[in-house]
Amino acid sequence: MKKSLGVGTFALPSPVWVVGTYDAAGKPNLMTAAWGGICNSRPPSIYVSLRKATYSHGNIMARRAYTVSIPSEKYVREADWIGIATGRELDKFATAKLTSVKGSAVDAPYVDEFPVVLECRVKEVFELGLHTQFVGEIMDVKADENVLNAKGAIDIEKVKPIIFTASSGTYHGVGKKLQDAFTTREMKKG
Repeated sequence: MKKSLGVGTFALPSPVWVVGTYDAAGKPNLMTAAWGGICNSRPPSIYVSLRKATYSHGNIMARRAYTVSIPSEKYVREADWIGIATGRELDKFATAKLTSVKGSAVDAPYVDEFPVVLECRVKEVFELGLHTQFVGEIMDVKADENVLNAKGAIDIEKVKPIIFTASSGTYHGVGKKLQDAFTTREMKKG
């Protein structure tokens, strides 16, 4: 029997994404976001939902662009800290000893050390309550060559992305492959 946990943000898992923006003076900034995901295939789009109080919120509203850098497990401490500190008071790139790279497709920076980057142009903005959802059309995806498989696709086991569990407030790695997708053609009865 299932036990009711009440209302909460308990969907499993949530990504750990590092959102890159420029402020009005052109200073690069980062924030960690777990409220995000894919939201459209054509055009390819993702969303991030940020509180209005964040420094990055105002940056995205002004520049209409952001990047999503996907950190590997070895950067879990940096990703956690980036989500706690504020860019209003310090340079997160310098403090975390990360390299800022200007996006080639949008007006936003990304983290060079993180193996996968999505450059996004804001297409839609939705006020949801405490959060604003920024739907970004993916203008380019960049990946380190060492995280690609033989077919040139991103290999999740090489990226080793971080996932977040809101109900326990913990970070985790990704487990082993279970099977190839879209291969179950029928289910046996009984």
